[in-house]
Amino acid sequence: MLDYWLLGLAMMLVIEGLMPFLLPELWRETFRKLVSLSDGQLRFVGMTAMMSGLLLLYWVK
Repeated sequence: MLDYWLLGLAMMLVIEGLMPFLLPELWRETFRKLVSLSDGQLRFVGMTAMMSGLLLLYWVK
């Protein structure tokens, strides 16, 4: 079971590192825009990301 968690963490780190490695200027601009969002908008982005991840997990399983 721990192997799956570590595999998931490793995959997340690889995917998270792609954008700053390949497109650092776009990545920086994206964070500038995120900082200017309100708390409610950020919560919506976070909720959307979590729901997308859960749907993907459900679809894969």
